[in-house]
Amino acid sequence: MRKFKLHDGKHGAALTIRVTPRARRTEFSGFMEDGTVRVRVAAPPVEGKANGALVAFLAEVLDVRVNRIEIVAGQKGLDKIVSILDMNAQEAEERIQAWFAAHMPEDAGEV
Repeated sequence: MRKFKLHDGKHGAALTIRVTPRARRTEFSGFMEDGTVRVRVAAPPVEGKANGALVAFLAEVLDVRVNRIEIVAGQKGLDKIVSILDMNAQEAEERIQAWFAAHMPEDAGEV
């Protein structure tokens, strides 16, 4: 599985995400070559619905409260930087990898 990049920020982990709105279901869909995590969200990109779905999904996967996740860049675009407060990059990566192990075939996520 390709490694994705998480960074430790001032107050927690930060990751780059490429969002695909109006998907069949909300899920991780793989990684881009630069380590960006691809996420499909079922919500449309109107009135912040896709951003809300992304934050709710990440909160569920990472087992944190919704208010601990913040989109710090890319509010209106497909490419986003997301901060997970009070969680280090290693812990966030382990939880995302566990989701992939439980939900995706072993060769999925390759670019």
